[in-house]
Amino acid sequence: MASRRTGDWARARELLSTTSGRLKGAVETALKQEAHALRNEVVRGLTAQAPGGDPIRPPAPLTLAARQLKGFGGTKSLLVRGDLRNAISVITAGDEVFVGVLRTAKSSTGESLADVAQLQEFGGPPVIIPITPKMRRFLAVLFKRAGVTPTGGSGRGVVVTQVPARPFLRPAFEKFRAGAGRRLLERIAAQLGLSP
Repeated sequence: MASRRTGDWARARELLSTTSGRLKGAVETALKQEAHALRNEVVRGLTAQAPGGDPIRPPAPLTLAARQLKGFGGTKSLLVRGDLRNAISVITAGDEVFVGVLRTAKSSTGESLADVAQLQEFGGPPVIIPITPKMRRFLAVLFKRAGVTPTGGSGRGVVVTQVPARPFLRPAFEKFRAGAGRRLLERIAAQLGLSP
Protein backbone atom coordinates (compact mmCIF):
# COMPACT_ATOMS: atom_id res chain seq x y z
CA MET A 1 0.00 0.00 0.00
CA ALA A 2 1.44 3.34 -0.97
CA SER A 3 1.05 6.53 1.02
CA ARG A 4 1.39 10.09 -0.07
CA ARG A 5 2.38 13.03 2.13
CA THR A 6 0.52 16.26 1.71
CA GLY A 7 1.00 19.61 3.41
CA ASP A 8 3.96 21.70 4.38
CA TRP A 9 6.27 19.04 5.84
CA ALA A 10 9.26 21.35 5.88
CA ARG A 11 7.34 23.74 8.17
CA ALA A 12 6.19 20.84 10.33
CA ARG A 13 9.79 19.58 10.75
CA GLU A 14 10.93 23.13 11.59
CA LEU A 15 8.22 23.57 14.23
CA LEU A 16 8.93 20.19 15.81
CA SER A 17 12.68 20.73 15.89
CA THR A 18 12.41 24.18 17.48
CA THR A 19 9.61 23.34 19.91
CA SER A 20 10.14 19.68 20.87
CA GLY A 21 12.12 20.64 23.97
CA ARG A 22 9.53 23.24 24.98
CA LEU A 23 6.48 21.18 24.05
CA LYS A 24 6.44 19.10 27.24
CA GLY A 25 6.71 22.20 29.41
CA ALA A 26 4.03 23.97 27.37
CA VAL A 27 1.64 21.02 27.76
CA GLU A 28 2.24 20.84 31.53
CA THR A 29 1.75 24.59 31.96
CA ALA A 30 -1.42 24.58 29.84
CA LEU A 31 -2.78 21.63 31.82
CA LYS A 32 -2.14 23.44 35.12
CA GLN A 33 -3.81 26.59 33.79
CA GLU A 34 -6.86 24.59 32.71
CA ALA A 35 -7.03 22.81 36.10
CA HIS A 36 -6.88 26.10 38.01
CA ALA A 37 -9.56 27.54 35.74
CA LEU A 38 -11.75 24.52 36.61
CA ARG A 39 -11.09 25.02 40.32
CA ASN A 40 -12.10 28.68 39.95
CA GLU A 41 -15.32 27.57 38.22
CA VAL A 42 -16.18 25.28 41.16
CA VAL A 43 -15.40 28.00 43.73
CA ARG A 44 -17.43 30.58 41.78
CA GLY A 45 -20.30 28.12 41.55
CA LEU A 46 -20.33 27.56 45.30
CA THR A 47 -20.14 31.28 46.01
CA ALA A 48 -22.96 32.06 43.55
CA GLN A 49 -24.91 28.98 44.73
CA ALA A 50 -25.16 27.74 41.12
CA PRO A 51 -22.25 25.47 40.10
CA GLY A 52 -22.38 24.89 36.36
CA GLY A 53 -25.50 27.08 36.25
CA ASP A 54 -27.59 24.61 38.29
CA PRO A 55 -28.92 26.22 41.50
CA ILE A 56 -28.00 24.44 44.72
CA ARG A 57 -30.93 23.42 46.90
CA PRO A 58 -31.24 26.03 49.69
CA PRO A 59 -30.97 25.00 53.34
CA ALA A 60 -34.18 24.00 55.11
CA PRO A 61 -35.71 26.50 57.58
CA LEU A 62 -34.72 24.24 60.49
CA THR A 63 -31.11 24.17 59.24
CA LEU A 64 -31.03 27.97 59.11
CA ALA A 65 -32.51 28.18 62.61
CA ALA A 66 -29.90 25.72 63.92
CA ARG A 67 -27.16 27.83 62.32
CA GLN A 68 -28.51 30.95 64.03
CA LEU A 69 -28.55 29.20 67.39
CA LYS A 70 -24.87 28.32 66.84
CA GLY A 71 -24.02 31.93 65.97
CA PHE A 72 -23.84 31.66 62.16
CA GLY A 73 -25.94 34.12 60.19
CA GLY A 74 -25.32 32.86 56.65
CA THR A 75 -28.11 31.48 54.49
CA LYS A 76 -26.12 29.83 51.70
CA SER A 77 -25.84 26.08 51.20
CA LEU A 78 -22.43 24.49 51.85
CA LEU A 79 -20.91 27.79 53.06
CA VAL A 80 -21.23 28.02 56.83
CA ARG A 81 -17.53 28.75 57.41
CA GLY A 82 -16.14 28.32 53.89
CA ASP A 83 -14.05 25.26 54.82
CA LEU A 84 -15.43 23.15 51.97
CA ARG A 85 -15.01 25.86 49.35
CA ASN A 86 -11.47 26.60 50.51
CA ALA A 87 -10.58 22.90 50.40
CA ILE A 88 -11.07 22.62 46.61
CA SER A 89 -7.53 21.81 45.48
CA VAL A 90 -5.49 21.30 42.32
CA ILE A 91 -2.78 18.62 42.29
CA THR A 92 -0.73 18.02 39.16
CA ALA A 93 1.57 15.08 38.50
CA GLY A 94 3.05 15.03 35.02
CA ASP A 95 0.18 14.86 32.57
CA GLU A 96 -2.46 14.06 35.21
CA VAL A 97 -4.45 16.56 37.23
CA PHE A 98 -6.73 16.23 40.27
CA VAL A 99 -9.31 18.93 41.00
CA GLY A 100 -11.48 18.39 44.07
CA VAL A 101 -11.32 17.87 47.82
CA LEU A 102 -8.31 15.89 49.03
CA ARG A 103 -8.91 12.89 51.27
CA THR A 104 -6.64 14.55 53.89
CA ALA A 105 -8.57 17.86 53.98
CA LYS A 106 -10.01 18.71 57.42
CA SER A 107 -12.41 21.42 58.55
CA SER A 108 -11.56 23.88 61.31
CA THR A 109 -13.34 21.48 63.68
CA GLY A 110 -11.34 18.44 62.48
CA GLU A 111 -14.09 16.91 60.32
CA SER A 112 -13.08 15.13 57.09
CA LEU A 113 -13.98 17.49 54.26
CA ALA A 114 -13.77 14.67 51.71
CA ASP A 115 -16.59 12.92 53.58
CA VAL A 116 -18.57 16.18 53.75
CA ALA A 117 -18.04 16.75 50.01
CA GLN A 118 -19.18 13.21 49.18
CA LEU A 119 -22.26 13.52 51.41
CA GLN A 120 -23.23 16.85 49.82
CA GLU A 121 -22.47 15.74 46.26
CA PHE A 122 -24.55 12.53 46.42
CA GLY A 123 -26.81 12.95 49.46
CA GLY A 124 -27.06 10.57 52.37
CA PRO A 125 -29.25 7.75 53.59
CA PRO A 126 -32.00 8.35 56.14
CA VAL A 127 -30.69 8.57 59.70
CA ILE A 128 -32.88 7.61 62.66
CA ILE A 129 -32.07 9.55 65.83
CA PRO A 130 -33.67 8.68 69.18
CA ILE A 131 -35.10 11.77 70.90
CA THR A 132 -33.86 12.47 74.41
CA PRO A 133 -35.63 14.94 76.72
CA LYS A 134 -32.83 17.49 76.13
CA MET A 135 -33.19 17.05 72.37
CA ARG A 136 -36.97 17.47 72.64
CA ARG A 137 -36.45 20.88 74.30
CA PHE A 138 -33.89 21.84 71.64
CA LEU A 139 -36.29 20.85 68.84
CA ALA A 140 -39.06 22.94 70.40
CA VAL A 141 -36.77 26.00 70.39
CA LEU A 142 -35.63 25.18 66.86
CA PHE A 143 -39.19 24.90 65.51
CA LYS A 144 -40.16 28.15 67.24
CA ARG A 145 -37.09 29.99 65.89
CA ALA A 146 -37.74 28.67 62.36
CA GLY A 147 -41.42 29.59 62.53
CA VAL A 148 -42.34 26.05 61.57
CA THR A 149 -45.19 24.04 63.08
CA PRO A 150 -44.20 20.44 63.74
CA THR A 151 -46.26 18.01 61.70
CA GLY A 152 -46.61 14.27 61.65
CA GLY A 153 -44.66 12.31 64.14
CA SER A 154 -45.13 8.70 65.04
CA GLY A 155 -44.94 9.10 68.79
CA ARG A 156 -42.10 6.57 68.82
CA GLY A 157 -39.54 9.05 70.10
CA VAL A 158 -37.32 9.23 67.03
CA VAL A 159 -36.47 11.79 64.38
CA VAL A 160 -35.66 10.70 60.83
CA THR A 161 -33.39 13.04 58.92
CA GLN A 162 -31.70 12.85 55.53
CA VAL A 163 -29.13 15.07 53.78
CA PRO A 164 -30.33 15.81 50.23
CA ALA A 165 -27.89 15.77 47.32
CA ARG A 166 -26.43 19.20 46.59
CA PRO A 167 -23.99 18.51 43.72
CA PHE A 168 -21.34 21.20 43.41
CA LEU A 169 -18.51 19.39 41.61
CA ARG A 170 -20.27 17.42 38.86
CA PRO A 171 -22.28 20.35 37.41
CA ALA A 172 -19.17 22.55 37.28
CA PHE A 173 -17.16 19.74 35.65
CA GLU A 174 -19.89 19.16 33.05
CA LYS A 175 -20.05 22.87 32.19
CA PHE A 176 -16.27 23.13 32.00
CA ARG A 177 -15.95 20.05 29.76
CA ALA A 178 -17.50 21.95 26.83
CA GLY A 179 -14.63 23.37 24.77
CA ALA A 180 -11.90 21.93 27.03
CA GLY A 181 -9.93 20.43 24.12
CA ARG A 182 -9.96 23.69 22.17
CA ARG A 183 -8.97 25.73 25.24
CA LEU A 184 -6.11 23.35 26.03
CA LEU A 185 -4.75 23.55 22.47
CA GLU A 186 -4.99 27.35 22.55
CA ARG A 187 -3.10 27.44 25.86
CA ILE A 188 -0.36 25.17 24.45
CA ALA A 189 -0.07 27.31 21.32
CA ALA A 190 0.17 30.45 23.45
CA GLN A 191 2.95 28.85 25.54
CA LEU A 192 4.86 28.04 22.34
CA GLY A 193 4.28 31.48 20.87
CA LEU A 194 2.19 30.03 18.04
CA SER A 195 -1.18 31.57 18.85
CA PRO A 196 -2.72 33.57 16.01
